[in-house]
Amino acid sequence: MTKRVIILGSTGSIGTQTLDVCETLGIRVAAISGYRNRELLDAQAAKFRPEVVTTNPIEALSVEADIVVNAIVGAAGLDATLTAVRQGRRLALANKESLVCAGSLVMSEAKKYGAEIIPVDSEHSAIFQCLRGADGNKVKRIILTASGGAFYGKSREELKNVTVADALKHPNWSMGAKVTVDSATMMNKGLELIEAMHLFGLPPEKIKVLVHRQSVVHSAVEFEDGAVIAQLGSPDMRLPIQYALTYPERLECPAPTLDLAQIGSLTFDEPDLDAFPCLALATETAGRGDAACRAMNDANETAVEKFLAGELAFTGIYEFVRAEMEKI
Repeated sequence: MTKRVIILGSTGSIGTQTLDVCETLGIRVAAISGYRNRELLDAQAAKFRPEVVTTNPIEALSVEADIVVNAIVGAAGLDATLTAVRQGRRLALANKESLVCAGSLVMSEAKKYGAEIIPVDSEHSAIFQCLRGADGNKVKRIILTASGGAFYGKSREELKNVTVADALKHPNWSMGAKVTVDSATMMNKGLELIEAMHLFGLPPEKIKVLVHRQSVVHSAVEFEDGAVIAQLGSPDMRLPIQYALTYPERLECPAPTLDLAQIGSLTFDEPDLDAFPCLALATETAGRGDAACRAMNDANETAVEKFLAGELAFTGIYEFVRAEMEKI
């Protein structure tokens, strides 16, 4: 392919997999930015020979490219998201915090500047794909699936003494530490609910979260007549990454082919909001506007850093965020 891509956060999980997809498809990598692993950034620069290699994502956006992949972790990705949409580019968005912290602003700026936002999160990519066949029909609700994280089935009492190592053992996905911890608390699903609200123009009460342990049904859309259209695939992030880069085309992908007979069965459960109250807190905050959502996100980022540093218990993440929200 002749497309040119800028990858922000190239040394993270999504960034490295995006480079894999670019190599497979022959997409030119025009610029990369990363700041957490300089040795890996240098190795990527030597292999892909981009025109710009930097620790500053805004500097990476100075080169010509068709697509910007924002794979920066956390609220730090917001400035890059706004810069990319104001340049009128296609934004392959993996930085959910951009929409959590300033979703109303990002979406209005994208409309103003004619930017195209294609979600990279597997759940939002699934919803985006399901809506391609909507033909203008009204959506009744979105069904957002969740793996349940590392601690599915545990009670709040059992979660009091879990370790960082325990929290980082995700059953299905290979992700960075912050996202994996968010998955374990189910705050990640709450953030994704807020992201979906902005991407697809629905209120939080029309977004239903279900725990789906197999991570095969990436999400679904229910229409007014009761018909549900779901997107299925192997739990491999290269699938939604590639779709965001090649949309509307579908090309051969290196991800494993889905074998439903081998999987055998698919299960769905209601989330346990007593054991995982972060999801309930995020759902409650979703309707309070960008400022409240940003405050919650900032508090959660701080709490996760403290947990990873051994300064806070796992259950203390929710307690910390709740206490910060009560100050608003």
